[in-house]
Amino acid sequence: MTELNAPETPAPAAFDLTEWTTCGGCAAKWGAGPLDMLLRTLAARRSDGTLLVGLDAFDDAAVLSLGDGLALVSTTDFFPPVVPDPADYGAIAAANACSDIFAMGGRVVLALNVAAFPEHLPSQVIDAILSSAAAVVAEAGGVVAGGHTIRSAEPIFGLAVQGLVHPEHILTKRGARPGQVVVLSKPLGTGIVLQDGTPAERRATVVGMKTLNKEASLALQDLGPAVGAVTDVTGFGLLGHGWEVAERSDVTLVLDAGALPLYPGALDAAARGVRTGGDRRNRDHLQGRVESSATPARDALAFDPQTSGGLLATVDPDAVPILAGTGFVTIGEVAGNGPGVVLG
Repeated sequence: MTELNAPETPAPAAFDLTEWTTCGGCAAKWGAGPLDMLLRTLAARRSDGTLLVGLDAFDDAAVLSLGDGLALVSTTDFFPPVVPDPADYGAIAAANACSDIFAMGGRVVLALNVAAFPEHLPSQVIDAILSSAAAVVAEAGGVVAGGHTIRSAEPIFGLAVQGLVHPEHILTKRGARPGQVVVLSKPLGTGIVLQDGTPAERRATVVGMKTLNKEASLALQDLGPAVGAVTDVTGFGLLGHGWEVAERSDVTLVLDAGALPLYPGALDAAARGVRTGGDRRNRDHLQGRVESSATPARDALAFDPQTSGGLLATVDPDAVPILAGTGFVTIGEVAGNGPGVVLG
């Protein structure tokens, strides 16, 4: 493992990381269509049976049995800057990477930095990114123990995160059951608000993006068998990740567009026609899989690529009051005639 020996270039008083990149956040990820094709090709490779969750039924993270009631949860996530402030960028990247562990019902134990920085990026900027990321990983319950850094024309940062989970308590996208309700733990609209929100609206969104999904995950874990499917909402948007749950569980998610929790300013910006580059890719992938009668603005927010979004889960109706106070909002229900997603 190597670390970057950054040049001692002073950071300007007002530094904007987004000026160093062409696209940012989870909107920079591959489209769901090409990615799905690649993963299905790789899935033909077999393991010795210790791989509990892998490419053949790919989920938010890989899970490997360690024996004696313990399994390793492993993931990696990285992207170009989505916000101007280096400390915010590092914190959001760390929260986003840890989210995959929490979506699988695991606890974070270890992380490694994955970084690509321009050689002339000020050392104070790099320090702010790495320090804030390490603080978020510590808040998640883990420790950053090194990493690897290369030169790059654009800054890219994230982490490879390892967690632990009991093999019988893994949360996946495949457990949604008809009669359950659909809940979401964070508001939507990160892409649209960061593109054209007011400074106050952007700040509120950044606070949400830096918030870990740890407490939301623990609340779901406490529900035991009352939990069906779980995933986190990132670059494929609510509808894209909802489709993953619907397809793997062979159900239809019926979502209430009016019940979707939104970041301040998100609905107004969407109504003004603000869209991100990932909007079209998400729509193309979901053609024929999603049926929407929502208003154009709410429809756009459901397709909007999210960065460090919330946990999307299906739970038994009796479990909803137990989730009160943990950020979860009921946004729909699970029907039996699937797979599909309906937004109305």
